[in-house]
Amino acid sequence: MSNRQPLVTRHRKIIYRDGDKLIKQLNNSYSDTNVFNEAFNLACVRDSGIRSPQLLEVVKSDGQWALVLGYIEGETLSDLTLKNPDDFNKYLQQFVDIQLEMHKHSAPRLRSWHEKMHGKISASGLEKSIRFELHTRLDSLPRATDLCHGDFNPTNVIIDPHGDWHIIDWAHATRGHAAADAARTYLIFSLKGKEELAGRYLDCFCAAVGTSRQFVQRWMPIVAASQLVKAKPEEREMLSRWASVVEYN
Repeated sequence: MSNRQPLVTRHRKIIYRDGDKLIKQLNNSYSDTNVFNEAFNLACVRDSGIRSPQLLEVVKSDGQWALVLGYIEGETLSDLTLKNPDDFNKYLQQFVDIQLEMHKHSAPRLRSWHEKMHGKISASGLEKSIRFELHTRLDSLPRATDLCHGDFNPTNVIIDPHGDWHIIDWAHATRGHAAADAARTYLIFSLKGKEELAGRYLDCFCAAVGTSRQFVQRWMPIVAASQLVKAKPEEREMLSRWASVVEYN
């Protein structure tokens, strides 16, 4: 695998194309549990009816795990937006519409979002009193069984040559409330310094589902605390500030 030209290189993974296959090679920071959990998530998502990569194999090569997936021809929404900046509003609306369609699906075997977040809060490194507030807030949030991606951003949506969309990278999938997934997407944009985009996204999402920004913002401290578990050093101050507020405004 190491001789192939990588399509994507990140600090924990390298993604290669091999004909009609995609090889997602994971470094040694991924435990066996992480690897097979991602494979399990993908299988659950495929069963739900969402267009997503087909899992072909889970293999180990040179001491590193890799997921072998079916290759999806197309362009990401991120690339399409960069190529066609005049169509920004159209792509933003399409992005939200795809997310809402995803939330209509259910994958009952996926882990509960609430359960996962309780574990993340406990491992966040925040002060005990703040963790207590966050656990209490989490228990007060409504539960649901919507299919939540956990890393829904325009780089994880592919539009194929026929115009059909596909969602990739399901490592963080859970079943929970759509607002939790929206809060996570808002956080992703904000951490990349795209505050204006984050705000426009949230306005678009709330308009589409008929809810208020304040309703989605109830989830913000929870998703911020969960991100602290693996946060980059430059993100920690912002995340700690978001996670430490009792009422996020």
